[in-house]
Amino acid sequence: MEDNKFVLEVSDLHTTFKTDNGDVSAVNGVSFKLEPGKTLGIVGESGSGKSVTAYSIMQILAENGAITGGSVKYKGEDITKWNKKKMADFRGKCCSIIFQDPMTSLNPVFTVGYQLEEAVLLHTDRTKKEAKERAIEMLTLVGVNEPEKRVNQYPHELSGGMRQRVMIAMALACEPDILIADEPTTALDVTILMQSLQEKLGMAIIMVTHDLGVIASMCDEIIVMYGGRVCERGTADAIFYSPAHEYTKGLLRSIPTKTNSKTRLVPIGGTPINMLNMPKGCAFCPRCDAAMKICLTEKPEEIWVGEDHLASCWMNIKNMMEEGKSNE
Repeated sequence: MEDNKFVLEVSDLHTTFKTDNGDVSAVNGVSFKLEPGKTLGIVGESGSGKSVTAYSIMQILAENGAITGGSVKYKGEDITKWNKKKMADFRGKCCSIIFQDPMTSLNPVFTVGYQLEEAVLLHTDRTKKEAKERAIEMLTLVGVNEPEKRVNQYPHELSGGMRQRVMIAMALACEPDILIADEPTTALDVTILMQSLQEKLGMAIIMVTHDLGVIASMCDEIIVMYGGRVCERGTADAIFYSPAHEYTKGLLRSIPTKTNSKTRLVPIGGTPINMLNMPKGCAFCPRCDAAMKICLTEKPEEIWVGEDHLASCWMNIKNMMEEGKSNE
């Protein structure tokens, strides 16, 4: 493998699903880089392509889905060209994922300990006894009380929050370089736990969520997605205090805060985009109050709107042109 300071590089990723009504481009040209030990947040509403981006990295797409363009490089090597055996080793050992619903992710007919041990035995050379010790160790690490007892219990005997912690323990059992968390905050607030584990184990994290609020304090970079495209990216401060895309502004207006606790939240108008009938221009333009004629016909390029802050919105280009004229 070539030397590279990035543990993961996604370049111009395209993922398509074949349906009876036509092909759906669920991910359309997504690019980002992730450094070891850093946290990336991918934010967007349902159907924005954020989870499909995560599943594309892991190559766990549905049968009708496939990566149709771009590359996904792990430590400089394009894993989209790997065979099934190499990808099976990659999952769990190099990159793990915590799914949204721990109850459906855990097998109800096997004990928690069996499922944890299975992950360890699959990706390491540990014996069965060592795998059980590792399972108890990981349950202790994620804050599960009485871990020796929990390993003999079934998923339905645990609370939702406890099952979420079991999923985190399973994902981290083989000490992967990358942890992907797909909407992990639906069962409990795990942001503090995730940060603590990151400090101890040093892995990079990709947080996939629809809620900007839950990742405000833990992400080094945030990517905002809509219609399978990246519409804005930057640091948490840039995204929260200087949003440069109308969709991001809409997301922020819909988050309850101390400053707007007595005011009515403003939802984003319209309905989510039909991925079978994408606009030629900006994906968000049918729902955007500030949309201009050019938004309908031409895709906006990603431009710098500040230090470590990029956005794909014609409004920024318009404002830059107007500022240039006023300075003449």
